[in-house]
Amino acid sequence: MFQTFKVTARPEQGPPRLAALRQAMADAALDAYLVPRADRHQGEYVAPCDERLSWLTGFTGSAGFCAVLCEEAGVFIDGRYRTQVKTQVADVFTPVPWPDIRLGDWLAARLKPGMVIGFDPWLYTAGQIQDLEASLDQTGVTLKPLDNLVDRIWADRPPAPQAPVRAHPMSFAGETHASKRARLAQELKSAGQDAAVLTLPDSIMWLLNIRGSDIPRNPIAQCFAILHAAEGGRVDLFIDLPKLEPLGDHLGEAVTARPMTDFEAALDALDGTVRVERSSVPQAVYTRLGARAVFGEDPCALPKACKNPVEIAGTQEAHLRDAAAMVELLAWLDAQAPGTLTETQVVSQLETCRRGDNALRDISFETIAGTGPNGAIMHYRVTEETDSKLEDGQLLVLDSGGQYLDGTTDITRTVAIGDVGTPEREAFTRVLQGMIAMSRLRWPAGLAGRDIEAIGRMPLWLAGQDFNHGLGHGVGAFLSVHEGPQRLSRASHVALQTGMILSNEPGYYREGAFGIRIENLLVAQTAPALPQSDPERGMLDWLTLTYVPIDRRLIVIEALTPAERQWMDDYHAQVLDKVAHRVGKQAQAWLTAATAPL
Repeated sequence: MFQTFKVTARPEQGPPRLAALRQAMADAALDAYLVPRADRHQGEYVAPCDERLSWLTGFTGSAGFCAVLCEEAGVFIDGRYRTQVKTQVADVFTPVPWPDIRLGDWLAARLKPGMVIGFDPWLYTAGQIQDLEASLDQTGVTLKPLDNLVDRIWADRPPAPQAPVRAHPMSFAGETHASKRARLAQELKSAGQDAAVLTLPDSIMWLLNIRGSDIPRNPIAQCFAILHAAEGGRVDLFIDLPKLEPLGDHLGEAVTARPMTDFEAALDALDGTVRVERSSVPQAVYTRLGARAVFGEDPCALPKACKNPVEIAGTQEAHLRDAAAMVELLAWLDAQAPGTLTETQVVSQLETCRRGDNALRDISFETIAGTGPNGAIMHYRVTEETDSKLEDGQLLVLDSGGQYLDGTTDITRTVAIGDVGTPEREAFTRVLQGMIAMSRLRWPAGLAGRDIEAIGRMPLWLAGQDFNHGLGHGVGAFLSVHEGPQRLSRASHVALQTGMILSNEPGYYREGAFGIRIENLLVAQTAPALPQSDPERGMLDWLTLTYVPIDRRLIVIEALTPAERQWMDDYHAQVLDKVAHRVGKQAQAWLTAATAPL
């Protein structure tokens, strides 16, 4: 099994660990200390040795941080985790709604002039520190960078990962790393910059056509890199060298592999202007570069987001094989009587279905299988202690995905267990209407996610309802399941472009009762011209990647418009056509019924 159900953190572990950290703070003459979720590379997901926030507090979400004061410790969490955090942290920690309450404001209200806040400069970005310094201006409170205090007290901290790195072949990448390096180097030259420091591992993996497995569920290796504008995009790669042994001569002479310990000296040796990304470069790197550093976008981010035809074709094929696994699972699930299965059994069976594919390398995140009230926990992770039976009348939220050599998948289906009530069906229908509205959308080129994401919320808004997460996130090509800079979010300013893969996943959550989410992956493409189209106005629309039935039993059919009903029937007809020949006879029979016209 890729996924286990062990309890990884317990609330009762928090108080003694918090006391030990406060003693370390006293020894360092600090009045506050910041513990982020991040690692030195500033990715969303971290290795076990970097799970400091979880180790200290018990909170296991993928975003958040803790601010420890002598008398109070705030755990800052966004809307996705406000239910989850209540069950994971002891009462010595105070959940703080973030970004509704900003860290600087929270600290300024509690600290006095002359007090000192400690932080690890490798775990905070230059942008975060600049923003925090600005919010503490005029307070007399200062920030002090220092070695990590949690590491001093974490006696059984796991070792750093040492997984091998392998080449990502042209048949999946669609472009050589020499070509990528050359065009990014030209961009740096055009901007008058001599080099760029890359700290995000998924950017480096994409640039050099390599993949690793240092981070669970993410095919990346922990490393840093310096991309030079000269010599066609020469790269210095800083990594634990034994990881590279399987690569052979893949990197070539233009990529110099160096040990991680050389990174800081290499920063010191850089001449000229060096690009760093404000939102991802560690403060330690920014400080070291000093006046040579200029802020700019990670040069890999946008090219990585705009998938080439080979990557899109591979992702399409991966999604169809993944759809077959999902159909086998859903057919099996429907054959079980309510009350006979638990959440962990569903997760295990789904992984078994996916493991029939030889291209599968991992799941793309811990499968979310939440029934009844657990479904209202947006990023619920089932454990041996929380494992619940699927009872008659409940909804099951099943959010999962796979990391295949040719693509990364992410799909959510909400499934009826037995006879489900009217409030659940009405809410499900509104969520479905939002998902359909976004799927059908055409929009003018140049718009960003913030400009269109309300389309997927409108049916819920009309009923006085909403959900506390973005409508969609970017997805990589055998890379991170959460990829930037593209998002369907009111916070996203990045213009959507052809080749960008995004999720479309509206939801609704009633704490203590049920949850609903429906998710397909889409890729942005140039929309075909219509007879009445303005010839000078470029338009985009979506190509659907995910083909798995949506539970017809949960749809209030009379609430759908004729266009929505037609979309559903067309979608299900395509599901049947694309997937039926990929599944067994029993699953075929189930699929035929599940995709019948409304």
